[in-house]
Amino acid sequence: MPTASSLPNVRFATRPTVVRLTRIGGSPRWLGVTGSVMLAAGGTTSGALPYQQSALRDLAGLGMALAYAGLTLLVVAWWRLGASGPAARSLQITLGLWAAPLLICPPLFSRDVYSYLAQGTMFAEGLDVYLYGPSSLGGPLAAEVPEIWQHTPAPYGPLFLAVAALVTSVTGTHVIAGVLGLRLVAVAGVALMAVALPVLARRLGVSPGSALWLGVLNPLVLTHLVAGAHNDALMLGLLTAGLALVVSRRLGPAAPALGVALVTMAALVKAPAALALPFCALLWALQVRRARNRETDRWPLLTFLWTAPLTLLTAAAVAIVVHALAGTGYGWVGALDTPAVVHNWMSISTDAGVATEFLMETIGTGLAHHAVPFWRGVGVAAAVGCGLLVWVRARVIGPVYALGLGLLALVLLGPIVHPWYLLWGVVLVAAGAPRESDSPIRGWVAMGSAALSVLVLPTGSPVSLAQVLQAVLGGVLTLAITAAVVLWWLPRRGPAEERIERAFQDRAIPAESAA
Repeated sequence: MPTASSLPNVRFATRPTVVRLTRIGGSPRWLGVTGSVMLAAGGTTSGALPYQQSALRDLAGLGMALAYAGLTLLVVAWWRLGASGPAARSLQITLGLWAAPLLICPPLFSRDVYSYLAQGTMFAEGLDVYLYGPSSLGGPLAAEVPEIWQHTPAPYGPLFLAVAALVTSVTGTHVIAGVLGLRLVAVAGVALMAVALPVLARRLGVSPGSALWLGVLNPLVLTHLVAGAHNDALMLGLLTAGLALVVSRRLGPAAPALGVALVTMAALVKAPAALALPFCALLWALQVRRARNRETDRWPLLTFLWTAPLTLLTAAAVAIVVHALAGTGYGWVGALDTPAVVHNWMSISTDAGVATEFLMETIGTGLAHHAVPFWRGVGVAAAVGCGLLVWVRARVIGPVYALGLGLLALVLLGPIVHPWYLLWGVVLVAAGAPRESDSPIRGWVAMGSAALSVLVLPTGSPVSLAQVLQAVLGGVLTLAITAAVVLWWLPRRGPAEERIERAFQDRAIPAESAA
């Protein structure tokens, strides 16, 4: 019998170690970069431009088609990237590349940033923004605010108004510089989300990459928080960072209190973040029980009875200090219904009210004007019911996931719905929802995000039928071209692993038999 030492010196055909050629995101990344550049370029003529730049609107039709073509590419790239399952670090790099072109374009999909500038200037000049609208300011900044908001008070907290005042104190009455300044604030909020969300997801047993893809690389984030410069970005950044601190095990017993402070600061940007405070108390209680090696399968009632007061005291202390430093008082609480002056077609309760009002006017009853308030009240009551339901189930499904579902219910059933409002819940669902194999919620949220990202046109104002047709033309043509390229390209290219395997097999030298 031959021994190993007597065998001839031959090469054996062994299977190579296959390296995934993801190229840190691969082609979907650069498809998204192309889409972002096209969206930014199209937005220079079809975006929410300052009213003084009327000359650029002569090319609005071409810009609309180009912007929607870019938006279509961006959504397709996002969807393909999610299917490849890249790592969190790769997605953070992709986020930077996709957001970069949107940093220097005009505001897109909304004119709210002009209201922020006017309100920040009013705050800096000592005018009561919770009593007067931008019309009392006058000048070039107030001139950019849509007519519907000229006489309405600000519904934002003192922390955001202080930030907006800081920006306008640097940029003065220069509209473009002010927009860029507030966009940097929004980008800082998105960056905080991109850092905190993977930490929160990992702590909750969710894939950080999956959470980043759905919660931060989401087209709604890029189009409305970055391009639109909405203050929801700052709110969500502080909220996710606060929740990540509450569940942290590395910073010791002080971490939950610091987390509650950040969540309170998020609420002092926009009020909906305050709904996270009861869930922070529950998370804090669960953390304490785990630290003591106690059973956590049941509600930690006794621990919750002292973490809840601590949460309330911490939040109250932060709120008092911020209000004292800002000097605004608490008038903003009474202005929280300001956004409801708009009859928004995305709101289920408002749509029901408008339809009922039309029917009652047709009948001839004098109660038609009560229809919209009635149905809005029904929607709010239903949202409260959903909130109580998810609170009761919070220990079973997870407090962060329950909070995300509650915020989604609040938006969908509330009196006013904007696509970026849905991000209040989407970001937290991304961090806490179960895997796709256990629940379809992630797929539903992803499909809803893709659909809503194309429902609002870049102008941020009421649009004509011609503009809608231009947008549809740009999107449909781009989608058709992309599909044709994919169908032509895919059959001619196998996966990277298969190509490497075939190449190796062609070159392999068969093992020689022993003599």
